[in-house]
Amino acid sequence: MSWVDRSAMRRAFERAAPGYDAHAVLQREVGARLLERLGYLKVAPQRVLDTGCGTGHGLRLLRARYPGAQLIGLDIAPAMLAQSQKADPRPAPWRRLLSAATGQTSYVCGDAQRLPVAAGSLDFVHSNLVLQWCDSPAAVFREWHRALRPGGLVLFSTFGPDTLKELRAAFAGIDGLPHVSPFVDMHDLGDMLVHAGFETPVMEMEMLVLTYADLRALLEDIRGVGGHNAAQGRARGLMGRARWSLMEERYEAYRRDGRLPASYEVIYGHAWAGPVRELADGRAVIQWQIETRRRRHA
Repeated sequence: MSWVDRSAMRRAFERAAPGYDAHAVLQREVGARLLERLGYLKVAPQRVLDTGCGTGHGLRLLRARYPGAQLIGLDIAPAMLAQSQKADPRPAPWRRLLSAATGQTSYVCGDAQRLPVAAGSLDFVHSNLVLQWCDSPAAVFREWHRALRPGGLVLFSTFGPDTLKELRAAFAGIDGLPHVSPFVDMHDLGDMLVHAGFETPVMEMEMLVLTYADLRALLEDIRGVGGHNAAQGRARGLMGRARWSLMEERYEAYRRDGRLPASYEVIYGHAWAGPVRELADGRAVIQWQIETRRRRHA
């Protein structure tokens, strides 16, 4: 069952797009740390997909690293793609993925859970802080594996279970409804990669803590990057004043040195696409190796 209302999620990112960059301090920092890992990996991709490209910060970093590669920026929100195109001096037309020249960037509106690219057409899939918005990371991994050629690289970041733990605790028991998204454990993500057909996955985790003067500033940053509550079971109206005041009082218990913390468990992962083991319809692919021997005649 889907936990996220994807229509509501798309609307939230559409609204956030014009002011996204003003609030995306964490997203830019994590994105830079993610790409630092490429310094330890041998990869020279010709075609790169940035899954959930947002306003294009990651695409610009990828372009600086791979100036001759064909880049594809994919996002579920057209307004995000429009912002990314504004900052791109040489974009290729939308949806001309197969004909785009090297050194250009193409843009396509699509869902990470159903990539609009051909099987085996990519050398490298990059994704910064997008996976947590998907119902099934395992399904996304299978899509990435389908789209990558054997030996292709996937490099991603996402949030782990201790993300926004202070906010989750402050809301606990207030009304019995979800207010903070669920996040998947790092070890479970590693297992999902293997089951999707990836090889030698490497998973890392670090805690990053942002601090704020008050709860309003924290929530403005979350909403400013499209992080509205999009859970299917969310409350559809405003929370009552008494419940909101109780939540604020609980959060104040975390204040240290005059600041309120917001913790983020950041997970980084990379893996290499192994050979295709299963077709889209579920049929297994069996590799045959035929050995021929020449018969010697006396």
